[in-house]
Amino acid sequence: MTQPDAAAPAKFKPYTRQTIVNARQWQWMSPELQEAVQVVSHVLPFRTNQYVMDQLIDWSNIPDDPIYRLTFPHRDMLPAAEYEQLRDLVLHKKDEGAINALVHRIRMRMNPHPAGQLTHNVPRVNDAPLRGLQHKYKETVLFFPSSGQTCHAYCTFCFRWPQFVGMDDLKFDARECSELVAYLKTHPDVTDVLITGGDPMIMNTRSLTEFIEPLLAPELAHIQNIRIGTKSVAYWPQRYVSDKDADDLLRLFEKVVASGKNMAIMGHYNHAVELRSPVAQQAVKRIVGTGATLRMQGPLIRHINEDPDSWAELWTTGVRLGAIPYYMFVERDTGPRDYFALPLARAHEVFQQAYQQVSGLARTVRGPSMSAFPGKVVIDGVVQVNGEKLFALQFLQARNPDWVRKPFFAKYDPQATWLDHLKPAFGRQKFFFEEEGGKADFHLPAGRVIPIASTPRQHNQRASDTQPTAA
Repeated sequence: MTQPDAAAPAKFKPYTRQTIVNARQWQWMSPELQEAVQVVSHVLPFRTNQYVMDQLIDWSNIPDDPIYRLTFPHRDMLPAAEYEQLRDLVLHKKDEGAINALVHRIRMRMNPHPAGQLTHNVPRVNDAPLRGLQHKYKETVLFFPSSGQTCHAYCTFCFRWPQFVGMDDLKFDARECSELVAYLKTHPDVTDVLITGGDPMIMNTRSLTEFIEPLLAPELAHIQNIRIGTKSVAYWPQRYVSDKDADDLLRLFEKVVASGKNMAIMGHYNHAVELRSPVAQQAVKRIVGTGATLRMQGPLIRHINEDPDSWAELWTTGVRLGAIPYYMFVERDTGPRDYFALPLARAHEVFQQAYQQVSGLARTVRGPSMSAFPGKVVIDGVVQVNGEKLFALQFLQARNPDWVRKPFFAKYDPQATWLDHLKPAFGRQKFFFEEEGGKADFHLPAGRVIPIASTPRQHNQRASDTQPTAA
């Protein structure tokens, strides 16, 4: 295991709308950019940290620097009329009631829970939802620990933005893992548990251990892979290098691997710059040095990472360090998607140009893939069939397992940015998955009751467990 540098460890220092004015970089921003942060952050979550601002953003290139656009709100993320109305309320009238009402209307038109997250992905027991769980695909259950419902910094495109803005009725979180364990015991077909958020790596190692160790129990032998979705590898790589419990975290990974399960860190990277710093590269080496796997994934986003060379550099660097390129996603249809969305035709072009630059070791990456309501749909290419220009598509994962790897075609549309913008080819009125329906059949039957037991320790988690683990 690679040892951290002997220099004094960096301290985690976050900034929000209320505190960003105290950062030295605030004075480098024009009044227009400062205003946009203060106004738009009433709608979308805003949180960054000193590492992101010092190491990842090129302040001589704002607002066009990709990491600046990735983390700082911009006025164009709202329609002009909405921005002006909100600006007047925030900066002049300062009417909190009116601000809250307008903000709520804006958020609700932004499709806060895409792909059926709230309506179709949450398992129900005794006709009641299991809080903090999602089960869209037969093999994989998502788990949202309540103490992991924030991040070291927020991405402006994030499809889980409702988790961070106080929309409690649209929030996923679980205060303990007993319901998860009980649910998994009744679902032997589940092989993968994805612990997600927010970002579970915002938790200290002691808290994270309490969610992971129960998954190592002999009665859950069918769980083969424990995944953690995290942006910390890019926004706070010190979590694996110099935080006071970084070594304890790596020992936890080693324990999972020693149990015979795969510990998979699903690292969210959006740009090559996120993997250029020495500490970010050291984090990768320390993670894979435990026997865990680190898979790299992220969406293709207008204004951020349209350059194929950046993707090729990211994947190539990752492979050299021991990481595995995994997914290039299409930006989801939520939040300020008009600001970030790229046409699917352009997405495929970027992916193809990046893919051509890398060796076979990096061609584990799949994309561009849409995590849509029926499943993960990848754009395989643009083809000519009987003189008709078409998108060639297939499911990499689906609500109905029979759809997986089943190719299908859509009419070529140079403006389409999402699956529901496409029309079936060959004169068909519906795609095959629309005709067959999208109902999954692997959830518990209505009325089945899972016994729930809690431990005193789980009921008394202290507030300190949710704090970042900087020294």
